[in-house]
Amino acid sequence: MSKQKAILVFQTDFTYSEGAVAAMYGVVKTVDPQLEIMDATHQIPKFDVYSASYRLFQYYKFWPSGTVFVSVIDPGVGTKRKAAVALTKDGYYIVTPDNGALTHLCQIDQIKEIREIDESVNRLKGYGTENVAIFHGRDLFGYCAAKLAAGIISYEQVGEVYPLSDIVRINLPSPKIENGQVYGHLEISDPHFGNVWTDISHQLFSEAGFDFGDIVNVTITCQGKEFLNQKIPFEKAFGMVNKDEAVIYLTEINMIGLAINQDSMMGRYNLHYGADWEVTFSHE
Repeated sequence: MSKQKAILVFQTDFTYSEGAVAAMYGVVKTVDPQLEIMDATHQIPKFDVYSASYRLFQYYKFWPSGTVFVSVIDPGVGTKRKAAVALTKDGYYIVTPDNGALTHLCQIDQIKEIREIDESVNRLKGYGTENVAIFHGRDLFGYCAAKLAAGIISYEQVGEVYPLSDIVRINLPSPKIENGQVYGHLEISDPHFGNVWTDISHQLFSEAGFDFGDIVNVTITCQGKEFLNQKIPFEKAFGMVNKDEAVIYLTEINMIGLAINQDSMMGRYNLHYGADWEVTFSHE
Protein backbone atom coordinates (compact mmCIF):
# COMPACT_ATOMS: atom_id res chain seq x y z
CA MET A 1 0.00 0.00 0.00
CA SER A 2 1.48 3.34 -1.05
CA LYS A 3 2.05 6.09 1.48
CA GLN A 4 -0.58 8.82 1.44
CA LYS A 5 0.72 12.02 -0.13
CA ALA A 6 0.69 15.23 1.89
CA ILE A 7 -1.59 18.17 1.08
CA LEU A 8 0.12 21.35 -0.15
CA VAL A 9 -1.26 24.65 1.16
CA PHE A 10 -0.01 27.89 -0.42
CA GLN A 11 0.01 31.47 0.79
CA THR A 12 1.69 34.31 -1.11
CA ASP A 13 1.45 38.01 -1.85
CA PHE A 14 1.29 37.29 -5.61
CA THR A 15 -2.48 37.84 -6.12
CA TYR A 16 -4.06 36.28 -9.22
CA SER A 17 -3.39 39.27 -11.46
CA GLU A 18 -0.62 37.53 -13.43
CA GLY A 19 0.80 34.04 -13.95
CA ALA A 20 2.96 33.42 -10.88
CA VAL A 21 0.47 31.24 -9.00
CA ALA A 22 -0.30 29.17 -12.09
CA ALA A 23 3.43 28.62 -12.69
CA MET A 24 3.96 27.36 -9.13
CA TYR A 25 1.03 24.99 -9.39
CA GLY A 26 2.24 23.75 -12.76
CA VAL A 27 5.58 22.81 -11.23
CA VAL A 28 3.82 20.94 -8.42
CA LYS A 29 1.68 18.96 -10.85
CA THR A 30 4.71 18.20 -13.02
CA VAL A 31 6.45 16.68 -9.99
CA ASP A 32 3.36 14.61 -9.17
CA PRO A 33 -0.05 15.12 -10.85
CA GLN A 34 -1.80 13.49 -7.87
CA LEU A 35 -0.70 16.09 -5.34
CA GLU A 36 -3.54 18.10 -3.85
CA ILE A 37 -3.03 21.85 -3.84
CA MET A 38 -5.09 24.15 -1.64
CA ASP A 39 -4.99 27.94 -1.28
CA ALA A 40 -4.77 29.67 2.06
CA THR A 41 -4.50 33.10 0.46
CA HIS A 42 -2.63 34.90 -2.29
CA GLN A 43 -3.60 38.29 -0.91
CA ILE A 44 -1.10 38.79 1.89
CA PRO A 45 -0.19 42.50 1.65
CA LYS A 46 2.84 42.77 -0.62
CA PHE A 47 6.21 42.37 1.14
CA ASP A 48 4.40 41.96 4.51
CA VAL A 49 6.37 39.17 6.21
CA TYR A 50 4.70 39.96 9.54
CA SER A 51 1.24 39.16 8.12
CA ALA A 52 2.62 35.98 6.54
CA SER A 53 3.82 34.86 9.95
CA TYR A 54 0.53 35.66 11.65
CA ARG A 55 -1.66 33.97 9.03
CA LEU A 56 0.32 30.74 9.33
CA PHE A 57 -0.19 30.87 13.09
CA GLN A 58 -3.89 31.53 12.54
CA TYR A 59 -4.74 28.49 10.45
CA TYR A 60 -1.96 25.87 10.34
CA LYS A 61 -3.16 23.61 13.19
CA PHE A 62 -6.59 23.11 11.62
CA TRP A 63 -5.02 21.07 8.80
CA PRO A 64 -4.06 17.38 9.03
CA SER A 65 -0.68 16.68 10.58
CA GLY A 66 1.89 16.23 7.81
CA THR A 67 0.49 19.05 5.67
CA VAL A 68 3.16 20.99 3.75
CA PHE A 69 2.63 24.76 3.87
CA VAL A 70 4.34 26.93 1.26
CA SER A 71 4.57 30.54 2.41
CA VAL A 72 6.21 32.88 -0.10
CA ILE A 73 6.34 36.52 0.93
CA ASP A 74 9.89 37.20 -0.06
CA PRO A 75 11.08 40.80 -0.52
CA GLY A 76 14.68 39.53 -0.24
CA VAL A 77 14.35 36.91 -3.00
CA GLY A 78 17.68 36.14 -4.65
CA THR A 79 19.75 37.49 -1.74
CA LYS A 80 21.59 35.54 0.95
CA ARG A 81 18.52 35.03 3.14
CA LYS A 82 17.99 31.32 3.80
CA ALA A 83 15.40 29.24 1.95
CA ALA A 84 14.15 26.80 4.55
CA VAL A 85 11.80 24.01 5.52
CA ALA A 86 10.76 24.01 9.19
CA LEU A 87 9.26 20.99 10.93
CA THR A 88 6.84 21.78 13.75
CA LYS A 89 6.49 19.78 16.94
CA ASP A 90 3.01 18.70 15.86
CA GLY A 91 4.19 17.37 12.51
CA TYR A 92 3.66 20.14 9.94
CA TYR A 93 6.17 21.37 7.36
CA ILE A 94 6.62 25.06 6.54
CA VAL A 95 8.48 25.83 3.28
CA THR A 96 9.44 29.49 3.35
CA PRO A 97 12.18 32.07 3.18
CA ASP A 98 13.62 32.44 6.67
CA ASN A 99 12.92 36.15 6.85
CA GLY A 100 10.63 36.47 9.87
CA ALA A 101 7.81 34.33 8.45
CA LEU A 102 8.21 31.82 11.30
CA THR A 103 8.04 34.41 14.09
CA HIS A 104 4.64 33.51 15.55
CA LEU A 105 5.33 29.77 15.45
CA CYS A 106 8.62 30.43 17.25
CA GLN A 107 6.77 32.54 19.80
CA ILE A 108 4.58 29.56 20.77
CA ASP A 109 7.63 27.25 20.71
CA GLN A 110 6.34 25.08 17.87
CA ILE A 111 9.45 24.71 15.68
CA LYS A 112 11.16 21.35 16.22
CA GLU A 113 13.82 21.56 13.49
CA ILE A 114 14.75 23.67 10.49
CA ARG A 115 16.77 22.84 7.37
CA GLU A 116 18.18 25.04 4.63
CA ILE A 117 17.06 23.88 1.17
CA ASP A 118 19.94 22.42 -0.82
CA GLU A 119 19.53 24.17 -4.19
CA SER A 120 21.93 21.76 -5.90
CA VAL A 121 19.36 18.95 -5.67
CA ASN A 122 16.07 20.61 -4.72
CA ARG A 123 15.82 23.43 -7.27
CA LEU A 124 13.87 23.15 -10.54
CA LYS A 125 16.02 22.29 -13.56
CA GLY A 126 15.44 21.77 -17.27
CA TYR A 127 13.22 24.78 -17.96
CA GLY A 128 15.92 27.33 -18.74
CA THR A 129 15.35 29.10 -15.41
CA GLU A 130 18.63 28.16 -13.73
CA ASN A 131 19.85 31.77 -13.82
CA VAL A 132 16.55 33.29 -12.69
CA ALA A 133 16.95 34.67 -9.15
CA ILE A 134 13.59 36.36 -8.59
CA PHE A 135 11.05 33.50 -8.61
CA HIS A 136 11.97 31.10 -5.84
CA GLY A 137 8.26 30.49 -5.26
CA ARG A 138 8.29 28.45 -8.47
CA ASP A 139 11.90 27.33 -8.81
CA LEU A 140 12.73 26.48 -5.20
CA PHE A 141 9.91 26.58 -2.64
CA GLY A 142 7.14 25.12 -4.81
CA TYR A 143 9.42 22.51 -6.36
CA CYS A 144 11.03 21.37 -3.09
CA ALA A 145 7.65 21.32 -1.32
CA ALA A 146 6.18 19.14 -4.09
CA LYS A 147 9.04 16.64 -3.81
CA LEU A 148 8.58 16.51 -0.04
CA ALA A 149 4.78 16.14 -0.21
CA ALA A 150 5.03 13.41 -2.85
CA GLY A 151 7.54 11.42 -0.82
CA ILE A 152 10.25 11.77 -3.49
CA ILE A 153 12.54 13.18 -0.80
CA SER A 154 12.46 12.78 2.96
CA TYR A 155 12.67 15.75 5.29
CA GLU A 156 16.31 14.86 5.94
CA GLN A 157 17.02 15.19 2.19
CA VAL A 158 15.80 18.80 2.08
CA GLY A 159 19.21 20.06 3.18
CA GLU A 160 21.37 20.67 6.23
CA VAL A 161 19.96 21.38 9.68
CA TYR A 162 20.78 24.75 11.22
CA PRO A 163 20.22 26.01 14.80
CA LEU A 164 16.75 27.15 15.87
CA SER A 165 18.46 30.16 17.43
CA ASP A 166 19.42 31.33 13.92
CA ILE A 167 15.80 31.62 12.75
CA VAL A 168 15.00 35.24 11.84
CA ARG A 169 12.36 36.64 14.18
CA ILE A 170 10.37 39.86 14.17
CA ASN A 171 10.39 41.51 17.59
CA LEU A 172 6.93 41.09 19.10
CA PRO A 173 5.87 42.96 22.26
CA SER A 174 4.18 40.97 25.03
CA PRO A 175 0.80 41.73 26.63
CA LYS A 176 0.63 42.07 30.41
CA ILE A 177 -1.62 42.58 33.42
CA GLU A 178 -0.81 45.48 35.71
CA ASN A 179 -3.01 46.80 38.55
CA GLY A 180 -6.02 44.92 37.22
CA GLN A 181 -5.63 46.39 33.73
CA VAL A 182 -4.64 44.45 30.61
CA TYR A 183 -2.14 46.08 28.27
CA GLY A 184 -1.64 44.74 24.77
CA HIS A 185 -1.38 45.61 21.11
CA LEU A 186 -3.47 45.52 17.97
CA GLU A 187 -1.85 42.53 16.31
CA ILE A 188 -3.68 42.03 13.01
CA SER A 189 -6.90 42.96 11.24
CA ASP A 190 -9.73 41.07 9.61
CA PRO A 191 -9.45 43.14 6.43
CA HIS A 192 -12.80 42.18 4.89
CA PHE A 193 -14.98 42.96 7.90
CA GLY A 194 -12.75 45.59 9.54
CA ASN A 195 -12.41 43.84 12.89
CA VAL A 196 -9.14 44.15 14.80
CA TRP A 197 -7.46 41.34 16.75
CA THR A 198 -5.25 41.96 19.76
CA ASP A 199 -2.34 39.91 21.09
CA ILE A 200 -4.24 39.29 24.35
CA SER A 201 -5.39 35.73 24.98
CA HIS A 202 -8.73 34.86 26.53
CA GLN A 203 -6.80 33.28 29.40
CA LEU A 204 -4.96 36.53 30.18
CA PHE A 205 -8.18 38.51 29.88
CA SER A 206 -9.88 36.14 32.34
CA GLU A 207 -6.94 36.34 34.76
CA ALA A 208 -7.53 40.09 34.92
CA GLY A 209 -11.12 39.42 36.01
CA PHE A 210 -13.00 40.12 32.77
CA ASP A 211 -15.99 37.93 31.87
CA PHE A 212 -18.74 37.86 29.28
CA GLY A 213 -21.34 40.52 29.97
CA ASP A 214 -18.87 42.99 31.49
CA ILE A 215 -18.70 46.59 30.32
CA VAL A 216 -15.03 47.35 29.78
CA ASN A 217 -13.12 50.61 29.43
CA VAL A 218 -11.10 50.46 26.21
CA THR A 219 -8.36 52.85 25.17
CA ILE A 220 -6.38 52.60 21.91
CA THR A 221 -3.34 54.80 21.24
CA CYS A 222 -0.56 54.97 18.67
CA GLN A 223 2.64 56.90 19.40
CA GLY A 224 0.87 58.87 22.11
CA LYS A 225 -2.18 59.80 20.01
CA GLU A 226 -5.54 58.55 21.29
CA PHE A 227 -7.81 56.92 18.70
CA LEU A 228 -10.47 55.39 20.92
CA ASN A 229 -11.59 55.77 24.54
CA GLN A 230 -14.98 54.30 25.37
CA LYS A 231 -16.90 51.66 27.28
CA ILE A 232 -17.51 48.49 25.26
CA PRO A 233 -19.32 45.27 26.27
CA PHE A 234 -17.56 41.91 26.22
CA GLU A 235 -19.88 39.44 24.51
CA LYS A 236 -19.75 36.03 22.84
CA ALA A 237 -21.11 37.15 19.45
CA PHE A 238 -21.46 40.28 17.32
CA GLY A 239 -25.27 40.11 17.34
CA MET A 240 -25.40 40.46 21.12
CA VAL A 241 -25.05 44.23 20.62
CA ASN A 242 -27.14 46.43 18.38
CA LYS A 243 -26.17 47.09 14.78
CA ASP A 244 -23.43 49.76 14.54
CA GLU A 245 -22.40 49.23 18.17
CA ALA A 246 -18.90 48.17 19.26
CA VAL A 247 -18.21 44.85 20.96
CA ILE A 248 -15.28 43.01 22.51
CA TYR A 249 -15.34 39.36 21.45
CA LEU A 250 -13.23 36.21 21.15
CA THR A 251 -11.62 35.76 17.74
CA GLU A 252 -11.62 32.41 15.98
CA ILE A 253 -8.30 31.55 17.65
CA ASN A 254 -9.38 32.53 21.18
CA MET A 255 -7.78 35.97 21.29
CA ILE A 256 -9.46 39.23 22.27
CA GLY A 257 -10.87 41.17 19.32
CA LEU A 258 -12.77 44.40 18.74
CA ALA A 259 -15.55 44.85 16.21
CA ILE A 260 -18.58 46.90 15.28
CA ASN A 261 -21.69 44.89 14.52
CA GLN A 262 -22.06 45.07 10.72
CA ASP A 263 -19.53 47.86 10.27
CA SER A 264 -15.75 48.36 10.29
CA MET A 265 -13.98 49.04 13.57
CA MET A 266 -10.78 49.74 11.64
CA GLY A 267 -12.47 52.20 9.30
CA ARG A 268 -14.57 54.06 11.85
CA TYR A 269 -11.67 54.81 14.17
CA ASN A 270 -8.82 54.93 11.60
CA LEU A 271 -7.04 52.03 13.28
CA HIS A 272 -4.15 49.94 12.04
CA TYR A 273 -2.02 47.29 13.75
CA GLY A 274 1.55 46.72 14.87
CA ALA A 275 3.79 47.26 17.88
CA ASP A 276 2.96 50.99 18.03
CA TRP A 277 -0.78 50.32 18.37
CA GLU A 278 -1.43 49.91 22.09
CA VAL A 279 -4.70 48.86 23.68
CA THR A 280 -5.69 48.98 27.35
CA PHE A 281 -8.66 47.21 28.93
CA SER A 282 -9.74 48.28 32.42
CA HIS A 283 -12.69 47.72 34.73
CA GLU A 284 -15.38 50.34 35.16
